[in-house]
Amino acid sequence: MTVAIVLASSSTYRRQLLERLRLPFEAVAPAVDETFGAGETPTQIARRLALLKAEAVAARYPDAIVIGSDQVAEMNGRPIGKPLAHEAALDQLWAMQGRSVVFYTALALVRAGAGYKRVECVDTQVRFRRLARETLDAYLRLEQPYDCAGSAKVESLGICLVESERSNDPTALIGLPLISLTSMLADCGVALPPVT
Repeated sequence: MTVAIVLASSSTYRRQLLERLRLPFEAVAPAVDETFGAGETPTQIARRLALLKAEAVAARYPDAIVIGSDQVAEMNGRPIGKPLAHEAALDQLWAMQGRSVVFYTALALVRAGAGYKRVECVDTQVRFRRLARETLDAYLRLEQPYDCAGSAKVESLGICLVESERSNDPTALIGLPLISLTSMLADCGVALPPVT
């Protein structure tokens, strides 16, 4: 019997990444409070929110394998979340010019009915180029990445803002670490489609 897979996300980026695995799945918005807790580190925030999202949806789909993910950036020890608006995004990008930022992408897999729960976090170090504020403003008006931690879509034109990137998983920065996910799915008995 095939186990249903549910992506606990309304993110188009995460949905597109999961589609790469060619597995049938359903995407369900988790509707959770994503407020950062006082004193939480960026890693703790990302891990907690990824698990919270997965558990919220798993409560409705207890027999399914539910995938939750969250991403928080860190610069100078402070967490950076989604800007949600143009001016906040411009301030984020301006502050990151010529600096290194670490993006923590947490992944949670929950199968409530089987008592399975696992959380991992993949970090990506990104060094941003030094660009004029007008260039950053023009970029934001083109892509409007206001739902992205760090205000840049690296899978698109945002890659022009980046000087270098280091990670164990190239998909982590986009929002869903597929290398970790394929290992977790294998632990749950999910076989990936054969490559033909």
